[in-house]
Amino acid sequence: MWTRLNPVQQAVVDAGRPLPQLTDPLEVELLVSAFIGPFAHNEELWAVVVKHLAERPSRRSGALLTALGHLLPDRPGRWAREAAREQSAPRWDLGRLTFGECWVGDRSIDAGYLALMCTYAYGDEPHAMVFMIDEISGSLTRHAFLTRQVRETLVRLKEQVRLQAIPPEAAHWLLSRSYDRFERRPELAVSPDVHHTRLVARRRIGLAMN
Repeated sequence: MWTRLNPVQQAVVDAGRPLPQLTDPLEVELLVSAFIGPFAHNEELWAVVVKHLAERPSRRSGALLTALGHLLPDRPGRWAREAAREQSAPRWDLGRLTFGECWVGDRSIDAGYLALMCTYAYGDEPHAMVFMIDEISGSLTRHAFLTRQVRETLVRLKEQVRLQAIPPEAAHWLLSRSYDRFERRPELAVSPDVHHTRLVARRRIGLAMN
């Protein structure tokens, strides 16, 4: 007998419908991070969803399990990775992510804010994440956005902030502290983009620190 899903679990599965048609790994990350972020630490939900997808091999199941394996934390991520091995691989490859340069600087126009920009790439396609960290409120990330316009964004940021290069490990250690605080107190006011890109950022934090 196949595993039955409740409405929330079914909505998560349905949200993965576009994944087999996508070719851009960054688009995959953003899509999945936005719709699974609120449930990322719900092990009971993921135990059922992963079992359901494993029982129904398909391009969609394989794609969703692969994405979940890269983006879900802890045990749910491991369950998804193990189940994905039994299904066909999608056209995109999240394992091709590489790290580039990182910069940090104080925003003089916003006292108490630290600007952090980290660059990455999938093959020849670069992208960057920019974070505004509120040091007055315990180094909480208040704003975060992802952009493919890496050079243009760096130029604009340098017009506002005196930046200095920082090793990726150090940059992501700062982010780890910030996101730890955010996840302990999710009721703190942050921009919607922090929520939507949280698992994208968390994945990069984990890869950089490990």
